[in-house]
Amino acid sequence: MARYVRFLLLLLCLILVGECRRHKSRKKRWSTPPTEIHKLGNPLSKKVADGTKTRKVKTSHLLRIDDHDFTLRPAFAGPAVPVGVDVQVESLDSISEVDMDFTMTLYLRHYWKDERLAFPSTTNKSMTFDGRLVKKIWVPDVFFVHSKRSFIHDTTTDNIMLRVFPDGHVLYSLRVTVTAACNMDFSRFPLDSQTCTLELESYAYTDEDLMLYWKSGDESLSTDDKISLSQFLIQKFHTTSRLAFYSSTGWYNRLYINFTLRRHIFFFLLQTYFPATLMVMLSWVSFWIDRRAVPARVSLGITTVLTMSTIITGVNASMPRVSYIKAVDIYLWVSFVFVFLSVLEYAAVNYLTTVRDGKERKLREKAAEQSQNLPCTCGMSHARTMMLDGTYSEADTNSLAGYTRASMMAEDASEKQERMVVHLSLDSESTAGTKKKGIRGFRIIQNTHAIDTYSRMIFPGAYILFNLIYWCVYC
Repeated sequence: MARYVRFLLLLLCLILVGECRRHKSRKKRWSTPPTEIHKLGNPLSKKVADGTKTRKVKTSHLLRIDDHDFTLRPAFAGPAVPVGVDVQVESLDSISEVDMDFTMTLYLRHYWKDERLAFPSTTNKSMTFDGRLVKKIWVPDVFFVHSKRSFIHDTTTDNIMLRVFPDGHVLYSLRVTVTAACNMDFSRFPLDSQTCTLELESYAYTDEDLMLYWKSGDESLSTDDKISLSQFLIQKFHTTSRLAFYSSTGWYNRLYINFTLRRHIFFFLLQTYFPATLMVMLSWVSFWIDRRAVPARVSLGITTVLTMSTIITGVNASMPRVSYIKAVDIYLWVSFVFVFLSVLEYAAVNYLTTVRDGKERKLREKAAEQSQNLPCTCGMSHARTMMLDGTYSEADTNSLAGYTRASMMAEDASEKQERMVVHLSLDSESTAGTKKKGIRGFRIIQNTHAIDTYSRMIFPGAYILFNLIYWCVYC
């Protein structure tokens, strides 16, 4: 009986072990991915393994970064390491006359050889990295001299590229926007041309440690043909290089990017020169307005003066406060003087007219008083009685030209009363303060409107002559 029980237990154990094995095999078959099942089912579909993926080699191990001290330059304690530079100007963003600077976006590329980065390669192909590897190796410390602001673009990632060749040559490229100072001369503004310079130099390494040079000479600088500015015409880009000396540190290699800009004049013709010229011409209108129309001539003169002041203020607001005279200042201030002189011209005309009217009024009053005490002048000729009412005409004045005191003393006694009338009238004329010898001076006082007549010719002629001289000198 005991044997029978042991046999049953053994049989039960064998059955359980078989079920467990069958369950495991079934589970393994269903957990296999479809791609693996396909491969297992078709042995011919197997692919050759990619060696670059199976070899898990880190970049630091391939370039042996951990085996060298990259805080030191290549060939430390040896000759200077040559670093070639080329630049591609992407855009010239702005030119500021007030701040005297310019903003430029460019691609800056460095070329040098570092044998510590050499790696074995059967295809002789280079390896390209982003900016994360730059922090682990040595790169040139080039900076922009006289720069005010600069930054490396970081959208969507840092715009830095590092390319390493199997023999150790390195290409280091970055996209930079820099704002640098530009010494401008505004003595001929706005008819000027400006030359600005962007300077590159190593910050720490002198010419004994690092030799900075243009990689391809003048061809190291390339520009986009679509680069344009609203106020300037880009005439020329060129490169130069020279040594810069600092008394405390020594000599450094410095590279220069020079470009010449010529200002467009059409904008300033419309905004400055034409309005100023029109204001000067408008001030001449007062010469054709009657001199007795005081409100019209005064308001016209004041309006033109204030407008010229506004134009001058607007131009100077967009310019730096330089201590020398600019070409536009000469034109605007001469135009302002012409406008101001037209106001002074009317002031002189109005004053002389007022003085003349006052003298004539006093002369008429005195003649009227004297006529009350004189005998009757009935039958006298017009030339001898016209002085009594105090009014003169040019013909009347000419008729008196031959009368003198000596000629009156020689006349007959029958004409004594007539001589006395003319004698008294001539005395009243001399006491009026004219004291002019000759009929020409008397005519000028009587015709003050002659000043307006002369001004109609003198002012336009002088302004045209000034414009001819101005544009011949500055153009």
